[in-house]
Amino acid sequence: MAEKFNVHNIEYEGEMTKHKIDDKSPAIVRDFNKCILCRRCIATCKNVQEIGAIDCVGRGFESCISTTYDNSLNDVDCTFCGQCIESCPTGALHEKENINDVWTKLKDPDTYVVVQTAPAVRVALGEEFGMPIGINSKGKMVTALKRMGFDKVFDTNTGADLTIMEEANEFIERIQTNGVLPMITSCSPGWVRFAEKNYGELLGHLSSCKSPHQMFGAIIKSYFAEKYGVDRKKICMVSVMPCIAKKYECSREEMEVDGVRDVDYVMTTRELARMIKQANIEYAELEDSDFDEPMGEASGAGAIFGTTGGVMEAAIRTAVDILENRNVDKIEYIEVRGEKEIKEAVLNIAGKEIKIAVVNGLANARKIMEQIKEGNSPYHFVEIMACPGGCVMGGGQPIKSSKVRETVDVRKLRADSLYSIDEKSVIRKSHENPVMKQLYEEFLETPGSHVAHKYLHTTYQAKPKYEVEE
Repeated sequence: MAEKFNVHNIEYEGEMTKHKIDDKSPAIVRDFNKCILCRRCIATCKNVQEIGAIDCVGRGFESCISTTYDNSLNDVDCTFCGQCIESCPTGALHEKENINDVWTKLKDPDTYVVVQTAPAVRVALGEEFGMPIGINSKGKMVTALKRMGFDKVFDTNTGADLTIMEEANEFIERIQTNGVLPMITSCSPGWVRFAEKNYGELLGHLSSCKSPHQMFGAIIKSYFAEKYGVDRKKICMVSVMPCIAKKYECSREEMEVDGVRDVDYVMTTRELARMIKQANIEYAELEDSDFDEPMGEASGAGAIFGTTGGVMEAAIRTAVDILENRNVDKIEYIEVRGEKEIKEAVLNIAGKEIKIAVVNGLANARKIMEQIKEGNSPYHFVEIMACPGGCVMGGGQPIKSSKVRETVDVRKLRADSLYSIDEKSVIRKSHENPVMKQLYEEFLETPGSHVAHKYLHTTYQAKPKYEVEE
């Protein structure tokens, strides 16, 4: 570039400004020694998500991107959504890596290492190896994980089915008992942190369900461990997620049962790609493998969790069957699909009008929460995902340049791939998954039971919003 623009001499004397590295947060590392002051992260945080956790401070050579009073991202109103990372062209913002931690566990003969992968990971991981955007490389991903030495490779889609069993039951219970409405989904930890920071008085609207990977981790360290004779304290649960905020979520003190953490490490899609490359595995050349039994069965409803509208559609499929007390033919709810920021629909279920909304992006979440706060919300059920486009566009997914984003609808390609998985699935409703039936018969009893609440549900606390002193 220097040659191109005929820059051969430096006319202005100066030196590199040294900045400290902020790695206090469990999710994001802030290294502004690499920053070029392009301000894309600010635009994303302030204008797209409307959080404003970072901004430009100082003038001239002293300019840098920072937080109020240069506090850690951990101590301000950052939601750890990771969208700033997706927009950063230099790596000044990146996820806190757990690669070395996971390699250490894999090399330990006394540790039983289990890995689970989110639905959005399989339709993005191939991009890190030159494969087309949105291609479903599930089979190669599973093969790579097995070659790397994981003792069991499971599917978070199964955890998504479990979430629907509990979430649909919770929604039905609230409808029938005049509970707190609208009920709002709680699968997105960035959204949950946003709600705890900004709307502490409205936390009763959130579903008490843990997110799918946390539920699945709790089940692996209880039901699976007991059934297959594995010491639960020796199990290391690794979740591969499209989401930066999941790293924060698994560290929350609520995410454990009887002193055992549900999930030990969360890695992003990008981190898994780096591990595969470190292992010198030729990903694109791998043969296909299937997830391990007995927890490998998942429905098509679990697959679509990875895109905006997917959680709502999966929940409605099950809730309708239960409320109508029959197997309803309608499977696809097109009204909740697509990239629109706030999607609304009215469904007639068992003679009752149910008003639903699907929201993606925290700026839009704020609009819905303000409605609820003012008492003007018409909805019964709301899905909220922190990332614009949902998990397929999460902060831990392969980063695409602005040039690619201008010409290709990355979100649509990845989402369409998930819908294709659903369409090809033999089982397309969570409650019809035989693994769910067995799990409840042998361990959880019924959705919403005391046992289910112990392992699969959680609580939320209002967190102080960061205030600037006058």
